[in-house]
Parts: sequence; C-alpha cells; structure tokens
Amino acid sequence: MVLFALGLVAIVALFIFFGFSMEKYSEFGKVKQRPVWKLNPKQFIALAGLIVVGLSCVTSVPTGHTGIVTTFGKVENYTFEAGVHVKMPWQDVVKLDNRNQKGSLTMTCFSSDIQEVSMIYSVNYQIEKTNAQEIYRSIGTSYYETVMVPRIQEAVKSVVAQYTADELIESRNELSDKIMEILIKDLETYNIVVLSTAVEDMDFTDAFTAAVEAKQVAAQNKLQAEIAQAQATMEAEAAAQRKVIEAQAKAETDKINAEAEAEVKKIEADAAEYVGEKEAEINKLLAESLTPELLEFYLLEAWDGKLPETFVGENGNVMSILDLAALLQQQQQETTQPTE
Repeated sequence: MVLFALGLVAIVALFIFFGFSMEKYSEFGKVKQRPVWKLNPKQFIALAGLIVVGLSCVTSVPTGHTGIVTTFGKVENYTFEAGVHVKMPWQDVVKLDNRNQKGSLTMTCFSSDIQEVSMIYSVNYQIEKTNAQEIYRSIGTSYYETVMVPRIQEAVKSVVAQYTADELIESRNELSDKIMEILIKDLETYNIVVLSTAVEDMDFTDAFTAAVEAKQVAAQNKLQAEIAQAQATMEAEAAAQRKVIEAQAKAETDKINAEAEAEVKKIEADAAEYVGEKEAEINKLLAESLTPELLEFYLLEAWDGKLPETFVGENGNVMSILDLAALLQQQQQETTQPTE
C-alpha cells in the first residue's frame, strides 16, 4: 500500500516537474525567461514510477511464516503460504511466525503452606496456520503477551498452590504435566497449540532452603545409622549362624566318630569271637586226639630228669620231698612193730 501510494505520487510529481521549461520573451527591449508548463518528451521519465507501483503488487512470505492479507485494514479469509505472491496494490500482508516458538516466564508463586517460590517456566508452542487470520483478527501480532502470558501465570500459580513446598521439590514432573494440561485447554480456543512445557528452575527462600538442607542431613544421618545397625545385626546373625553351623558340624563329626568307633569295636568283638571259636575248635580237636599214653609221653619228654623238691598235700599244704620221705619211713616203722 505504501509503495503504491509512493508510486502514484512519484508519477504525478515527475510528470508535472518535467512539464515545466524556461521560455524566453522580450519585455521593454530586454530578454527575460519565465517558466512555462507544456507537454514534452521528458515527461515520459515519470513512467519510472510505474515500476514502484508494480513492486507494490508483489509480496513475499518467508519460510516458517503465514501471510495475513488485509484490504484497507480488513482481514481477508485467506492467507499466503511461504513464497512470492501477487496482490492488489492497496492490500497489505502481515507475516505471522508459525514455527515452534519458546516463551519463558519468571514469576513468584506461593505453595499451599505459604512458602514463597520463584519459578522459571517455559512453554514451546506454535500457532495453527489454517487459522492464522483468526489470530490476527481477534488478537493481533502480540498474541504471546496478550493471551499466553496471563494464561501461563494463572495456570502455574493455581497448580503450585495445590502442593506444599516439600511436595513441589519431589513432584516437579507431575507439576509440569498438570500445568500443561490446563494450558492446552485454555490456548486451543485461541488457535495456539502447546507442544511442551517445563519447569526450568524453582527456588525457595534462604530460610526454607536451609531447613530443607538440615532435614536432608538429618535423614542422611538416620539412614547411615540404620545402615550401620543393619550391618551390625547382619554380622551378629552371621556370627550366630556360624556358631550354629560349627556346633552342628562338631555334633555331626562326633556322631560319625562314635559310629565309626562302635563299628570298629563291633568288628574287633566279632574278630575276637571268631578267634575264640577257632581256638576252642582247635582245642576240642586237640583234646579228642590226646590219649593217656600220649600225655605220659609228653610229660616224660618235658621232664628234665630232676625230682621235685615240694608237693601239694590233700589239704592244700605244700610240703618238702624230704619231709615226705621221713613221713613215709615213720609210717612203715609203725606198721612193722609187733603188737603186744
């Protein structure tokens, strides 16, 4: 539109300008000059303004943008894709970015337990190309500042208020997902598509941070104590188990030794019984084979030719052979004396 207006102005101005020329005339005997406007070949130079007018009928839309066509400020119901297009000289083309865009907001929120939270929240989004003219017609080119920023702040603050400060630390991904669900529903009515969201940073007051650190240190100390106690318990149980195993092993060993010793004794007893039976059988056979004559032969063979010096009497008294001889002589004398 601007080029068209400039082209028209240039054509008219050049046509008029080149129509003027200086004409000589005589007045009171003197030669003078005066401007005179009339058609002349120089005025065709004004046609150069048509080039400017022609350029105003051509527009280009860069890649990743949608061209919104307006006629004297009225938004048309069609759009231009990326490329070169022809339009009416009095039409304007507004270019809206339809690529994946990112917006980040820094805001202060409050948790359900009234803890102040400083948060940086980012949103990846893009406009719907097919409805780009509706966005421009209803919102304009500053749709991010006009629509998205208030909706993002409202969604973030409303969701953060549902969690305590401790829960915010532990549920960061869940927090981002809930905010994204709200933004998708809110912004789709404005033909804006939410692609992804993220909680980039979340910071608390120094007092709360110190309290959290102290709590974590206490939890770590408790965990270490529990681990040490569990280790000591495991070691005690292992020692007791070892003692039980050693006692069982010793009992099993004693049992095996006792059984082995009993088995040895049984074998020895069986062997002794067998030997005794064999000796008894041999003695029996030997006793059956001995005759009085054979016994006398063995006795004489064993005698060394010496008479015994003592003998055992009927009453068990041991007496000398000399005493026995004296006794026999006395008995003989008694028997030979005459009776009176």
